[in-house]
Amino acid sequence: MSRKPPAEAFDSLRVRLDKWLWAARFYKTRALAHEAIESGRIQLGGDRVKPSREVRVGDVLSLHINDLEWVVSVEKLSERRGPATEARQLYAETEASLAARLQAIEQRRLVVEPGSGIRGRPSKKDMRLIHRFTESH
Repeated sequence: MSRKPPAEAFDSLRVRLDKWLWAARFYKTRALAHEAIESGRIQLGGDRVKPSREVRVGDVLSLHINDLEWVVSVEKLSERRGPATEARQLYAETEASLAARLQAIEQRRLVVEPGSGIRGRPSKKDMRLIHRFTESH
């Protein structure tokens, strides 16, 4: 039968960076976390790190995920990937990072993507209009 370690043991726990990012639910798999670290999208204290680097409580990580930048400090350590509520307790995002990320999300929402009004393949009528337009110019 397995026993759960006491709460104090989590503070002295040694956890690899790729494993912590996976446990904190920033990435779906450790392989994706490993790839992000290798490509330089994850920085620890402004420096590039290796996936095997051990994370400590209080470390400040800078993460670039899907064109958004997160700046988080490590609050707890865990090797186990649990529910999202537990994962959220592993880190604390800085106020500046949260504000910048929310602003970037809002700006992205307001920008209309080119071609978003196009609904599938042009109809016969649309093709005639395109043909007339291209011949006249």
